[in-house]
Amino acid sequence: MLTIRLARLDEREALEALQWRASLALEEHREQLEANPDAIELPIAMIERDEVFVAELDGRVVGFTVLFNGEVEAELDGLFVEPGHWRTGIGSALVDVATHEARKNGLTLMVIANPSAQQFYEKCGFVLEGEVQTRFGPALKMSK
Repeated sequence: MLTIRLARLDEREALEALQWRASLALEEHREQLEANPDAIELPIAMIERDEVFVAELDGRVVGFTVLFNGEVEAELDGLFVEPGHWRTGIGSALVDVATHEARKNGLTLMVIANPSAQQFYEKCGFVLEGEVQTRFGPALKMSK
């Protein structure tokens, strides 16, 4: 059974390792990530502020997301699922929790997404607002 909960401090390294596996599974940014290992980091402060939500399947961590609450909107800052569990609803479940948390705080939810993830985010209810430049190239700003 899939459960979503807040991350624990002792999970930080395991979550970063999951982030590496999920990120390197996509070939388009692999070379850039390997050249910039600092791009993958999960600061302890995010876990301490209850900004990290973990997806657990039968007691095993299979994904996580980070949610920053701003003044007007919340940002889904990273969504990572174990590659062997892609397309099983885990990412959507994490987005649902982030959406609920944002709405609970009276905020809209936005994401800066890799263009290859546009269809996924549209299925989750996001709409395209425009393109932004990131450290690794163009990305899409989407919100709901």
